[in-house]
Amino acid sequence: MFALLQLIVIGFAVLTVVYVVLSIWSRRVRRAKLINEWHDEGHEGDRDKFVEDGLQDYDGSLRRKLILGVYVVPILVIGIIIYLTNFH
Repeated sequence: MFALLQLIVIGFAVLTVVYVVLSIWSRRVRRAKLINEWHDEGHEGDRDKFVEDGLQDYDGSLRRKLILGVYVVPILVIGIIIYLTNFH
């Protein structure tokens, strides 16, 4: 039982680190794309406002929600492996 608890705690910690790093990286990539879009298309006005509006749109996007798959996919894979090993 202790081994299962240890797997859950360490696994959750590792997945949390991966999620945070992936979220930060994805947001930085989106910010860079918005800045490039602002320069390439010759938008007028405040660049920072344009980027912040784009990042607010990104926060509600599907891509942002798909990053939560970092938690879901490994848990499902481990569950399937445990099931197949013990009950199949």
